[in-house]
Order: sequence, then structure tokens, then C-alpha cells
Amino acid sequence: MTVRGKLVIIGGAEDKGDTHDDLAKKTADKDATQTGILQRIILESRRKERSRIEVLTTASTIPKEIGGDYIEAFKKLKAKNVDILMIEEREQAEDETFLKRLNEADVLFVTGGDQLRLTSILGGTRFYDLLLEKLKDPKFMYAGTSAGAAVASENMIFQGSSSDALLKGEIRTTSGFGLVSDIVFDTHFIQRGRIGRLFQIVVSNPNILGIGLEENTGLLIQGSKMEAIGPGMTILVDGRTIKKSNYMDIIEGTPISMDNLTVHVMSKTDVYDLKNHVLTIKTPEDCKL
Repeated sequence: MTVRGKLVIIGGAEDKGDTHDDLAKKTADKDATQTGILQRIILESRRKERSRIEVLTTASTIPKEIGGDYIEAFKKLKAKNVDILMIEEREQAEDETFLKRLNEADVLFVTGGDQLRLTSILGGTRFYDLLLEKLKDPKFMYAGTSAGAAVASENMIFQGSSSDALLKGEIRTTSGFGLVSDIVFDTHFIQRGRIGRLFQIVVSNPNILGIGLEENTGLLIQGSKMEAIGPGMTILVDGRTIKKSNYMDIIEGTPISMDNLTVHVMSKTDVYDLKNHVLTIKTPEDCKL
């Protein structure tokens, strides 16, 4: 399993300090913007509040609005150097101006939207090549939410309803950015009932670790360590223990059977070792040490 650089992978709908929905009220920390995922991004970045944060809005069809929301949220957290990187056409991903901005960035924050827009617009461009080069620097950070999270993996889910997820052939994947190998991320996971999507991905290739992130939940990944951040849950689906399935014996559209699938649940501060496949559950007392 290979991880390129320092990554923050977010399940979508992270607290920006302007939400009042029931989920946020139920799960948010006290003064959540000061202890939440966006704050952690700042704290983990090279220059903290002075870090250059570029908000990439390529996945969105309303880039100015989405980008503006993040600029406002980061500025509430005292980040002093945030801007919108609005690449909407492949030609722009070859432009020297945008390449210079990425080269000078400490954090690239990739918003939600449609992950196929990200791969089709950025894949194979100088911008994408520079991103991979930047990730060789352990202090540079890629942060992605929703579509920006899904695209980070080598294999990326782009289609498939939750209700039909356990019918063979209903889940469609393509190549993502490849920032992490042997993993597939799924977002808005609890809210949209997407666990069946990961079951199908994993049973078709048990070497892949399926990771489902609840909204307002993230993972900080560096090296072989993956720490849960934010107030929600992360579900890990590990197919290496599968004893038997009917996957190769059935036609498309037929329900899938499998035996002995392993599922882990992570919450804030828990750590998963991607190399040894071991989950360490942290208690509040552990976190005080």
C-alpha cells in the first residue's frame, strides 16, 4: 500500500461554522470550527495560519459560491493566505499562472462536486503531474472533501445506487488520482446508506480496503498511519478475510453473497495501521497522555 504525501480525506459537509442542521448540533464539538477538520488542516500545514491554501473548485458547477464559502470558513480560523483556484477547462490546467500557484501552495484543498470532472479535466495535465511532484514533500498537504476525497484513491467509485449496491455490476469505478493505492474511498457514507457499495468493491478485489466516511468526518493519512478526525464515524471494510463468495459464479444484476467479511469502525483519534492492518482505539484517557 502506497500513500503519496500528507492527505486529509473528508466525507463531505464538514463544519464551516455556518451550519445549523440537526446532525451538526448532535455531533459537533463545542465551538466546532475551532476543533474541527478545517482547523486541523491549518494546524497540520507547513506554516499554520500563514500557510498558502489554494481551494480547487474544479469538481463544482458553482465554483465561485463554493470557493467563497471555504475562503470565509478558513478566514474565521485566522488563515491569512487563502484563494480560489478555479480551473474549469483542461487548457487552464496547463497554464503557467495556475502551475505557479500550485507550486507555491502549502495546501491544496479540493472541494466536492463531480469526481469525474476532476479526472477528466486534470488527468494527464501538467497540473496533475506537478501535484504528484509536490506530494513528495512531506510538509505539503492534499485535502479533499466529497468528490475531492473520492478522487484521491487509485480506484474511484463514480456511479451506483445504494439500493442496488449488492447486485453484481451495479457499482461503476474508474481510475482516480492514485494518491493512495489499494484503497477506495466513499463519502456521505452513513447519510446515503452506501455500505453495500464498498461490499461490492471489496468482494471483487479483496486486496482493496474500502473506507466509508460519514459527513463532517475525516482521516489524516501520512505514511502507514491513518488517524480519524472530526466528530463522526469512519467504516473500514476489509476483504482479506473473505472465505467464500459467489461473485464469479453469478451473472450481472444478481445478488452477491460473501462469507467472513471484516468491518471496523473508527471514531475521533483512533488510528489504523495501513501496513499491518491493525486498529488502535484511543480512549479519552489515552488522548490526555
